[in-house]
Amino acid sequence: MKILNICEGSWAANCYLLVSDKDALVIDPTASVKVICEALDNEGATLRGILLTHGHFDHILSLDTLRDKTGVPAYIHKEDAIMLTDGKKNAFFELFGKERAYRAADKLLSDGDVISFGDEKLTVFHTPGHTHGSVCFLADGHVFTGDTLFADSYGRCDLWNGDEEKMRSSLKKLRVLDRELTIYPGHGRSYKLGMALDNTAYLL
Repeated sequence: MKILNICEGSWAANCYLLVSDKDALVIDPTASVKVICEALDNEGATLRGILLTHGHFDHILSLDTLRDKTGVPAYIHKEDAIMLTDGKKNAFFELFGKERAYRAADKLLSDGDVISFGDEKLTVFHTPGHTHGSVCFLADGHVFTGDTLFADSYGRCDLWNGDEEKMRSSLKKLRVLDRELTIYPGHGRSYKLGMALDNTAYLL
């Protein structure tokens, strides 16, 4: 699997393009549709779906325009689904005083769901805390952690649907995984899972 971070114009939030056997997925569509489509063309790949790690506005900026352009489905955990359609729950209103809503997700995810594309499979790993429906996506050797875990910290829990206790439990849950996995977080650089968890050990 090829992993590209195409985060141009995206509020410092990472946008990942995953490519396998000419099939592709986007995780957190924050880059412009133009940039995403250029990356797809460069890889000769066809987009099959849009995966959301959670429902905050800075991770879904181009969600609807990308769906309009490609016709592919958007996936989000069922507990974050309302954050797409309610402009006061995705943090845009809280930060800017205006509502910004999106169309409902096409498919709702639950813990343990498997998403297949090309020769790869991603497993949904529910990690509430940053939001109730925050998830990580597990692949062979990789884990896309959204705002659950960064290289040296974890996502804030003081916005709507955040929960510090759930975040603590989710970080403990991540400790059952192979420490050598590479994390691809929602913000910042990639890192080894074990080292990133060690950097948040004060919370456990």
